[in-house]
Amino acid sequence: MLRLAFIFLLAGVFIHSALSSINAESDPPKGWLSLEAGLDIGTFESPQKSIIGDSTIHILRINPENFKFRLLTARSKKQGKRLSAKKWAETENMVATINASMYQADKMTSVSYMRTKGQVNNTWVSKDQTLLAFDPTTPSVPAIQIIDRECQDFKKIRKLYETLVQSIRMVSCHGENVWKQQSKKWSTAAIGIDSQGRVLFIHARSPYTTHDLISTLLKLPIELKQAMYVEGGPKAQLYINTGQQEFEFLGSYSTGSFEHDENDVAWPLPNVLGIQRTIVNSEK
Repeated sequence: MLRLAFIFLLAGVFIHSALSSINAESDPPKGWLSLEAGLDIGTFESPQKSIIGDSTIHILRINPENFKFRLLTARSKKQGKRLSAKKWAETENMVATINASMYQADKMTSVSYMRTKGQVNNTWVSKDQTLLAFDPTTPSVPAIQIIDRECQDFKKIRKLYETLVQSIRMVSCHGENVWKQQSKKWSTAAIGIDSQGRVLFIHARSPYTTHDLISTLLKLPIELKQAMYVEGGPKAQLYINTGQQEFEFLGSYSTGSFEHDENDVAWPLPNVLGIQRTIVNSEK
């Protein structure tokens, strides 16, 4: 009987240790943590407390010299169906994925202009001021940038990139918070560019008004230069898997429809932005 009790005790210690490792993996330490060359994850507690949740913001920082970007869409002939951010990453061999943009009622079409390498998801250029541009056709432009139509000639620049995704501006080309204050709050996924040209995949499960979230992001030590909103509520997702470490962040709260912090389901998404290692980075 004593031997059996000892075995159960050892089993309990092992299980507790395993669970502790899983929890630690899903909750990285505060500040920046290097995952590999050109890839860091940042975990920051907002100075403004949310009405629910832990008020934490997670940010994946990506150096375009180490990673290439891909727009993955369910409209492609190869795919044909919506997947969670994690499933997209697993299916397409991505290191990380995030929502590419909000989508329409057909659950396939982006709300605004979207195309990649000859494949068009939506031809309509809306009034929204920002477009994520990558896959350049010339070395004279950045590998990836957020185009601000207020400050740049979109008609000229659009010809220089094969992939364009339009969405709502959060931070202008002048570094200003351009979102008016409102009462509605959401979990949020966003994409940003820092002062060094690195790309930021931003995820906040705890709900904020978009104005307040932007104000917080501009105060954090992330050198945020520009940003665009890509999704809110339970659809907002960020998934990371380097092969050594794995993180999955899901949204939940949305004013008027999903007013709680209980979502644990990764909703299927029609369009995501993913990253893959460059050949140089893969050989390191």
